[in-house]
Amino acid sequence: MLVPCFLYSLQNRKPSLYGSLTCQGIGLDGIPEITASEGFIVNEISKKSIHISCPKESASSKFLAPYTTFSRIHTKSITCLDISSGGGLGVSSSTDGTMKIWQASNGELRRVLEGHVFDVNCCRFFPSGLVVLSGGMDAQLKIWSAEDASCVVTFKGHKGGILDTAIVDRGRNVVSGSRDGTARLWDCGRSACLGVLADCGSSINGVAVGAADNSINLGSPEQMPSEREVGTEAKMLLLAREDKKLQCLGLQSRQPVFLFIGSDAFNCCTFLSGFLLLAGTQDGNIYQLDVRSPGAPVQVIHRSGAPVLSLLSFRDGFIASQGDGSCFIVQQDLDYVTELTGADCDPVYKVATWEKQIYTCCRDGLVRRYQLSDL
Repeated sequence: MLVPCFLYSLQNRKPSLYGSLTCQGIGLDGIPEITASEGFIVNEISKKSIHISCPKESASSKFLAPYTTFSRIHTKSITCLDISSGGGLGVSSSTDGTMKIWQASNGELRRVLEGHVFDVNCCRFFPSGLVVLSGGMDAQLKIWSAEDASCVVTFKGHKGGILDTAIVDRGRNVVSGSRDGTARLWDCGRSACLGVLADCGSSINGVAVGAADNSINLGSPEQMPSEREVGTEAKMLLLAREDKKLQCLGLQSRQPVFLFIGSDAFNCCTFLSGFLLLAGTQDGNIYQLDVRSPGAPVQVIHRSGAPVLSLLSFRDGFIASQGDGSCFIVQQDLDYVTELTGADCDPVYKVATWEKQIYTCCRDGLVRRYQLSDL
């Protein structure tokens, strides 16, 4: 059996490398015997992974197949998912109009969360793992009990669909970003808006909250913060905007830290540390920026022109997913990129992790679980 293979170069927009793999048969241990075309080397192979390199171009990728696939959670495209802090539960939302909680080990349905009008764009667990935060096209932000599926809080104030959320510390406060161009801070205990953090005049596609390094000047608040603000001090807020701008401000001070202009609309963002961050664009760029000197990127990773749909800090690196079905892990201490396979050309919208397990959700309606121990 002959199958094509290609390796992406992460640096300097080098073209993809193309070759082919040939299966010579199955060994006694059940593992395929694979040979590669000229210029490529099969370094290692197991039942769930294959490591291929091209020494001439210093390119190396390890391809990992899903450990298991959950096909019965939703009937249509799954747009968001998260895994609870204990690893026992998953939550996901779909274009079939549903949001569901399921057993992370086997995909078995536990709860259906009903109450949003129109689609749910984003969902995540609070750090306790017992409560879920969701945002929908109905411009509402809701908090749910994962134990009995009841909606315990509804926040109203946005004038457009909510596209992303972030939880501050343990969850007394949460942040939302909306199509209406605003980011808002909410008090969960009193179901109240504590303020508009930013009014961009452009859709906010992604938000992230991170602790700031001591060397970063976050500015001072113009007014005394409300006593209902908990855990906002020494935090940065990052906004991925539709107008090609990446905005960073002090969460408590509301003062600007930087404004970076990218190549296209920013879809997602995440913090890697107290001063390093990542942001992904609609035209396939992943910008790594240093908050201390944000004028020029530390690096720009470009593997394809497909939209970067999600970014997640992972160990000493990150996981990224794109609109062409690619999902990959970059780690500093490894000389290869880990490719999570299975989605083919369907967009992978979101990635979540728990210990050595990685979960992805995709347009094909499947949740895939990968086991890093299979590497």
